[in-house]
Amino acid sequence: MVNTIRTTASVFGLVGLAVLAPLPALAQSAAEIDDGAIIVTAQRRAEAQVDVPISITNLTNDALRTASVQQLADIGKVTPALRFDFAGGFFQPTIRGIGTAVTTSGGGGNVGIYIDGFYSPNPLAADFDLISVDSIQVLKGPQGTLFGRNTTGGAILVSTREPSTKANAFEGRVSYGRYNEARAEAFTNYAISDRVALSVEGQYRRGDGWQHDISSGKRVGGYENWSVRLGLKADLTDNVDVLLRYKHGDVDDPSTMLASTLDTADFGLGAPFGGIPGTFTTARNKIATGSVDEVFKSNSDVVQGTIRADLGFANLTSYSQYRSENSVMSQDLDYSGADIFQLGLPNINETWSQELLLTSKAGPKLQWTAGLFYFQNTDTYVTYINNAGNAPNERIRLGGSSTTVKSYAAFLDATYEFTPQLFLTAGARYSQDKIVDAYWNRSFTDIRVPVPNISNNKLTPRVVLRYKPTDQTSVYASFTKGYKAAVSDVGGSCQSNPDPANPGQFLCNSVKPEDINAYELGFKYQARGLSFEGAAFYYDYKNLQVSIYRTGTAEIINAATSEIYGLEGSAHYQVTPAFQISAGASWVHARYKKFNNAPVYVRCSELDAATAAACAAGGVTFAVVPTTLEDVTMQRTPEFTGFIGARYEADVAGGQLALSGNLFYSSKFFFGPSGVQFEQGGYATLALRAQWTAPDEKFYLALYGDNVTNSRYLTQAQYSSFGIGANWSKPAVYGVEAGVKF
Repeated sequence: MVNTIRTTASVFGLVGLAVLAPLPALAQSAAEIDDGAIIVTAQRRAEAQVDVPISITNLTNDALRTASVQQLADIGKVTPALRFDFAGGFFQPTIRGIGTAVTTSGGGGNVGIYIDGFYSPNPLAADFDLISVDSIQVLKGPQGTLFGRNTTGGAILVSTREPSTKANAFEGRVSYGRYNEARAEAFTNYAISDRVALSVEGQYRRGDGWQHDISSGKRVGGYENWSVRLGLKADLTDNVDVLLRYKHGDVDDPSTMLASTLDTADFGLGAPFGGIPGTFTTARNKIATGSVDEVFKSNSDVVQGTIRADLGFANLTSYSQYRSENSVMSQDLDYSGADIFQLGLPNINETWSQELLLTSKAGPKLQWTAGLFYFQNTDTYVTYINNAGNAPNERIRLGGSSTTVKSYAAFLDATYEFTPQLFLTAGARYSQDKIVDAYWNRSFTDIRVPVPNISNNKLTPRVVLRYKPTDQTSVYASFTKGYKAAVSDVGGSCQSNPDPANPGQFLCNSVKPEDINAYELGFKYQARGLSFEGAAFYYDYKNLQVSIYRTGTAEIINAATSEIYGLEGSAHYQVTPAFQISAGASWVHARYKKFNNAPVYVRCSELDAATAAACAAGGVTFAVVPTTLEDVTMQRTPEFTGFIGARYEADVAGGQLALSGNLFYSSKFFFGPSGVQFEQGGYATLALRAQWTAPDEKFYLALYGDNVTNSRYLTQAQYSSFGIGANWSKPAVYGVEAGVKF
C-alpha cells in the first residue's frame, strides 16, 4: 500500500545516492566558549552541551536549511525518537513514545514548545513557519522541574534572532518549487542608537496543493500563509535591557483537513466505506468532498516582553506574554463526496503568562536556577454541522465547550561541584493546576451547562549524578519525574452524567493526571572533530490520557500503566575541513502493560443486530468496542527511527559550493488509540540540497529537493464513527532558492 524501505540496511544503503545533512549536534550557537564547545540552555542557563546531563538535539539555522526544514514539524527528520503528528488541525509531537492524541478544550500536549523562553500551549497554532531562527534545542525526557507544565515527553526550545545595536543589516530569501509553491522571507535590523535597535521580519508562503477532488476534478489544498514580527530592544542601563516583540500571523491552509478514505480492508475492517461507489476514494493523491469545502484558517496576535537584569550576585529575567489565537476548521468526517457529516469547529484561544527566572553567575562550585511561573489559558470551542455550507447562515449549531486553565509554580534546581570530576544536581518544582469556569453547550443550542472546577497539586523532582573524567567527556545517571495535568472531559462525557447533588450541573469523566518516573544513563563526548551523545532510558508511565472519537465528540479516558525503555545515540565527525558526516538513531520499546476498555473500532455490520441497527439509525459506520489489551504497542511510536547525513564543501567559480541533504527512516507504528489498529509500515525520506555562495557571502543560489524518492506514507489516520480517513505524505518536491544579505 505504501512505498516503504523495510530494513535498516536497505535504508542506510541509500547513502551512496547523495551527500547528506549535518548532525544536529554539530550545530553551534553564536555564543561559544574558547574551546569550541556547543552552548545550550537546557537548564535555563548557558552551559556547554557536553556538561548538561540531558539528552539534547541541537539544530542551527544552517542545519535546518540543509535538511529542507521549513516548519517546526519538519525537525522530526533530523531528531531521533521525535514524531510530529496531527489530529485534524491539532499539532501533536511525541518524544520517545510520550505524546497525546487528545483534542479537547484544556487538553494540552505532552511536549512543551517554548519560543524565546515563552510557552506556546495551543496545539492549533504550534506548527509555525521558521524564520530568523538561531537554533532549536529538543530536550528528551520529562522536563517537569525547569520547564514545568505538560512536559512529560520533553521540551522544544526555539531561539530566534534579536535586534542588535551593532549594525544595520538585511537578510532575505525567496524560493519557488513544484506545485507552484512560492516562499519569501526577510529580516531587517536597524540600529537606532548605541542602546536601541529595531527589527522587522516577515514571511509569505503559498502553493496550489497537490491533491485532486474526484467530485469536481479540480486541484485542492491551495494555501496562503503569512506573518510579520516587530522587535524593539533597548539597553536601559549597562545592567538592564528590555526586549519587546509583537507578532501577527495568518494561516489559510486546509491540507491537514484533506483526507481520502483509508482502505480499511487492509486492517480487517471490511470495505473502505459503506457509501455509494464513486463517492469516495482511497487514492493517495485524491480526495472526495461534498458540496462544502474543507477549511483550516487561523490568525494570531502575540505580544511579549523580556526584561534582563544583572543583579550582581545573579541574573534576573522576566518573561511576560499575551497570546490571542483564533482558528476555524471545517472537516468532512465521513471522508466521502456524500454530505453526511461536515464538522465545523471554530476555536478561540487566549493565553496570559508570566515567569521570573533567577540564575547564578558562572564560576562558583554551586550553580543554581530558581523561578516563579504563572499561566492562564482560556480555550473555547464551538461546534457546527456544516453540511449546507461554511457561512454562518448555512450552518447548524451542534454544541461547544470551554475551559480556563490556571497554573502556578515555583522551582529550584542546583548543581554542586564536589570535585572537578564529580557533580550532583538536585531540583524540584511545585505546581498547582486548576480548571475553572468550564462549561459545555446543550445540543443544538448555545445554552451553557457549568462543570465543577478541578484542582491538583504536584511536586516534580530531579536528581542527577554526573562524572566528568576529562574536560571533553561526561557520564551521568538521572531520575526525573513529570506529569500532565488533569483534564475536564467537557468535549465528550458530560452530557450523559448529571450531578445528583448539584441540580443543573453535570459530572464529566474524571481524567486523572498522567504521571511518569524516568531513569536515564547518558554519555557525552566532544573533542578532535568528533562529537557523540548516547543514552539508555526507562520510563514508568501511568494514566495516559486517550481520546475516543465518535459522532463529533472526543471523549477522554485514562489508559492503564505503560512501560517505555530504549537506547538513543548520535555522532558527528569532521572528516576533513570540507567534509563532515553524521548519524543518529533511536530504539524505543513502548508498550501498554494492560489497557482496560481500550477503544477498538469495529464495523457495525460485524456486531450484534441491536448495535448494527443503532448504528444505522445514527448514520454511522463504525462502533467503538471497549477491549482489554495486554502488552501492545503504544500509539504513534515506531521502535526505530534514524537519520544519516554528510556535507561536502568545495571552491567553485570563486565562491563555495556545498552539497548536503538528509536521509530519515522510521519503522512501522500504529495510528490507532489502542496501539493495534491502522498500521503505517516502515518508510524513508530523502532531502537534497546544492548551494553556491558568492565569494563575499552576500548572495547564494540553491537547488533543493524534499522526499526526492517519492516515498508515500500516512501522515494521519483519522478515526470516528462515521469513517476512517487517510492523510498522505506530499509527493516529491523540488525547487530553486536565492538569498541575499548585507
